[in-house]
Amino acid sequence: MRKMIDIDFGSSRYNELVELRYKILLEPLGLKFLDSFRPEEAKYLHIGCIEMLDNRLVGGLILAPVDDETIRLMQVAVDTIYQGEGVGRELVAYAEKRAREAGYKKIVMHAMLFVVGFYEKMGYKAEGEPFDEQGITFMKMVKKL
Repeated sequence: MRKMIDIDFGSSRYNELVELRYKILLEPLGLKFLDSFRPEEAKYLHIGCIEMLDNRLVGGLILAPVDDETIRLMQVAVDTIYQGEGVGRELVAYAEKRAREAGYKKIVMHAMLFVVGFYEKMGYKAEGEPFDEQGITFMKMVKKL
């Protein structure tokens, strides 16, 4: 059994989420988490997925406001042990709910090409052409809430 939670910036859960994001998203690409970005993250909504049996953080993401109507979904990470079990789908659905509750009308993201199909199944639409950022190819994706 799992539950979705909001994570306070700077908390021990936030530190766990930073570690998970590094392990799943950055380390495989040879990138480092830059502490200089931490102050910026204080303005973001951090969401986690907790495995109830052992109170373990198994996934998480960030929602970053763009403007009054648009929020950006970022850094979706699921522990490798739990990938393929619907954790990512649950996280994104919860993030959409939280974004709607906060009054946002649209979610945008930069999805790595290999996950575009996952987001399309959840109602996101590719917009524009693929683009490179730090040597990684992304597709901008958008969903109206």
